[in-house]
Amino acid sequence: MKRKKVVKQRGHRTHGWGSPKKHRGAGSRGGRGHAGSKKHKKVWVAKNEPDRIGKRGFHSLRQKRVKPRIRAINLRDLEKIALKKGLKEIDLKALGYDKLLGTGQVTQKLTVKADMFSPSAKEKLEKAGGKLTKI
Repeated sequence: MKRKKVVKQRGHRTHGWGSPKKHRGAGSRGGRGHAGSKKHKKVWVAKNEPDRIGKRGFHSLRQKRVKPRIRAINLRDLEKIALKKGLKEIDLKALGYDKLLGTGQVTQKLTVKADMFSPSAKEKLEKAGGKLTKI
């Protein structure tokens, strides 16, 4: 007949659980589950489950405003595209961009159509003999 596991383990201090600390009750964990998460287990919760901290609940989707994402391109990149494709007139909307930024230098005369542009981009294009028109 097979003996019960507890009987087999009599005389062994750890009952097969390694360190004597390993198989204590929930007291060694500070309670079961999330007990004490607002009191003595705050640090544990912050470290192991950070999504539990902060505001929860419902919010209206109507109040949430999504910012339109503006795709921008710098002058230096625009000139590279113009040189590669051999263009003199560029429509930024056709390339998939909304705004022209002024980083870099322009060496050739370009006519650019854009929704938005920075003042420095306009200044640099006009200095190079180009033209910038707003769509």
